[in-house]
Formats: sequence, C-alpha cells, structure tokens
Amino acid sequence: MEHLPGEPSPDPAAPDLAAPGPAAPDPESSDPTAAVLPDVAPQLRGLRRRRGLTLEAAAQRAGLSPAHLSRLETGHRQPSLPMLLALARIYGTTVSALLGEVPAERDPIVRAGRSEPVEADGWTYRQAGGAGRALQALRVHVPYATRADIVRVHPGEEWLHVLDGQVRLSLGDAVHVLDPGDSAHFDSLTPHRIGAAGRGGAELLFVHTLMQSPAAELCLGDGAPHLR
Repeated sequence: MEHLPGEPSPDPAAPDLAAPGPAAPDPESSDPTAAVLPDVAPQLRGLRRRRGLTLEAAAQRAGLSPAHLSRLETGHRQPSLPMLLALARIYGTTVSALLGEVPAERDPIVRAGRSEPVEADGWTYRQAGGAGRALQALRVHVPYATRADIVRVHPGEEWLHVLDGQVRLSLGDAVHVLDPGDSAHFDSLTPHRIGAAGRGGAELLFVHTLMQSPAAELCLGDGAPHLR
C-alpha cells in the first residue's frame, strides 16, 4: 500500500503515542459501535491531502496520535462518531460526507422512521435535520456526566433544548442545570461540556453550525475541571 513520505507504516501491533500539547488521549479502540459504521478509510487520507495537512498536523488537531490516524486511514481501525465529528470539522466537511452519504436531492422533510440511532461513548444520536448541510440538527440521549467527559472548543454556534431529564451544561467557568423546556444558545469557542445531571440520562434537541475552519481545536484534555 502506498505511503506518503514521513508517514508511519500502519503497524497494528505498535502502541499509540500521546499527541503533544493539550490534545486528548486516543479513544479506546474497543468501541463496539465503530464496527457498524461504513468504511471511511478511503475518504480520510484523500481529504487530509486536499487540505494540505501532514499526518502529524491532522492527528494533533483531532487529539489523536499519528499512528492512530494512520490506522484509521488504512482501515485497521474504525472511528467512533465523536472522532468523525472532530475529523469532519478539521477537514471542512460533514460527517455525512465522510460516510459517503451524498443524497440525490435535498428532501426538506425528515421522517421519524428514516433515522436510525447511532451510539458512541454512551451518547445516542438521531438525525433530526437534512444530511450534507452546514446546520446540523440531532436528537440526542445524553448520559450522566462523568470525569471522562471531554471539554470541547471549536468554531461555530450551538443550540440545545431539553426534552426530558436535567442537563448539566458547563460554559467556561459557569455551570448551569437545565430542566425540561429550557434552552441554551452559545458560541462554540467557549469551552463547553454537556452531560445529564441524573443517572437516567437526558433527552435533548441539539443544533450546531459546522464552521469550515482548518484550525478547529476540539479538546482541552483531561485536565479540565469535572462538572459538579
């Protein structure tokens, strides 16, 4: 298989190395939901090259090691949905495009029966808007907040509306508890973390803009304070 100069060969036995700087550690490779995602390996390398990014630069922005990203590009590992979101933002595209979903026409109606749930890291996602658009709309089941939750920072805006349960939203140094019927609308460059306040989880509508910026940085790492 062809490799670009300076890129590591995809050795499945080689351990992942932590990326420098504040990036989060690699997600677990044992994610049971990854196997149900389509093979995105053929798209990942081409998108990175078209963006003019080296393997090392793209991996650092996504919070991965170069070895881990190389395995994704060669199909030795399948990405989880949060990882796809990170890569889509970095490459200036959408998750739908990464998955090879190119609709023949834009249907303005999203029927309930057409949306299959996708699970990743305890979160359950249902598409609530049209595919391939800059404005992404989802119905989300949010798990109970834990220390493993990631603080996210990226260009764009986010809006959420609580349908059921309580949501604990951290925005910078402030922590807000939202009840059913409450909403929040904020700049995604504000460090933020979302989790359910109760162990039963919470249901919410979630809308975000996909700003096409190669400088998108998603994760601040494990050193961020835990939501309480």
